Amino acid sequence: MGGFIALAGRFLPDLLQGAGVTIEITLVCVCAGFILGWALALGRIYGGRALHWACTAYVELVRGTPLLVQLFLLYFGLPDVGLVLPPVLAAGIAFGLNTAAYQAEYFRGAIQSIPAGQVSAARALGLTRLQTIRYIVFPQAMRIVLPAWSNELIYMLKYSSLAFTLGVPELMGRANLIASRNFRYLEVYILAAAIYVGLVLLLSSVLGLLGRRFRVPGLAGQGREN
Repeated sequence: MGGFIALAGRFLPDLLQGAGVTIEITLVCVCAGFILGWALALGRIYGGRALHWACTAYVELVRGTPLLVQLFLLYFGLPDVGLVLPPVLAAGIAFGLNTAAYQAEYFRGAIQSIPAGQVSAARALGLTRLQTIRYIVFPQAMRIVLPAWSNELIYMLKYSSLAFTLGVPELMGRANLIASRNFRYLEVYILAAAIYVGLVLLLSSVLGLLGRRFRVPGLAGQGREN
């Protein structure tokens, strides 16, 4: 036990630096996915036929392929057509595009759960479609979607570990490097797993507070299905 504690004190600073990169990637990608996800959801519901099918095709394509394939396609595939992306940028784009597809489905479901009469009433009062979305649809949809959207944030935190396959120095990448240099795979991966658990518990607590603050009575949210 004493040996493990000493090893933890030796390697923990580097692992925590990797955890910082993990948090940055997660937050940036989720925020980018939030914006694109709303655009996709609104395009599917309020867009014309062409826009609807384009957004639907994107969502189904992204959700129908593994995230690892998307990562490799951007990082290893694009150089074949002359486009070389740095590892962090390739991972960020892949994660952002991936989570946008899932968030779009959460937002679409939340929008469609709002009674159509409210939208009709807003238009009858003279609000434009954009004003209706901004003042009527968006505030209610965000409260409805919060439980499911919270799960997406936690999923993205864990899925960011795939970035190590591109050489990104996030938590899993740092752990893999440290373990290969010191041949202490079990201990290092246990430490990495403990940090992930700590991050998830912290994030769950924060999201739980937000969920209780903006909870819609009687509503039970669903997360991503795997």
